[in-house]
Amino acid sequence: MDVQIDDLSSVESRSLLALHLEGMTEHSPAAFRFALDLSALTVPEVTLWSARIEGRVAAIGALKDLGADLGEVKSMRTHPDYLKRGAAAAILATIIETAQERPLKRLCLETGVGPSFSAAIALYRKNGFATGPAFGAYQTSPFNQFFHLDLGEGTAEGF
Repeated sequence: MDVQIDDLSSVESRSLLALHLEGMTEHSPAAFRFALDLSALTVPEVTLWSARIEGRVAAIGALKDLGADLGEVKSMRTHPDYLKRGAAAAILATIIETAQERPLKRLCLETGVGPSFSAAIALYRKNGFATGPAFGAYQTSPFNQFFHLDLGEGTAEGF
């Protein structure tokens, strides 16, 4: 498996992003849909990676720098052909490692509720993320939940 920074210029990467956005449309009400589109993923404060298996894009995921030693996991999506092959785990490990190198003190994420989010939630929990409060501009609702991972001493600001 090869995990590299991705600029979303390839058809494969853009197609997986489109699949991700379609899934968010299908499983989250519009007012509680916070997935980043192509333009939001190509700003300087966002780094996006793709995991490739045999040269094909298997998964994508991003780290958004929120300032104040805080980072947010965004746009995690595995292509259906590559489920349960470790691509999402490789992306998340890269995000966590990069956050530690920067150095950020905390990683946060917002995700949906329900069966379509179960695999992602299991991955986050397996990697040490714990349920926590809303952060940044997010609001708690019946349609979302929040996870946090402390990366070092102290606590990031912004809660």
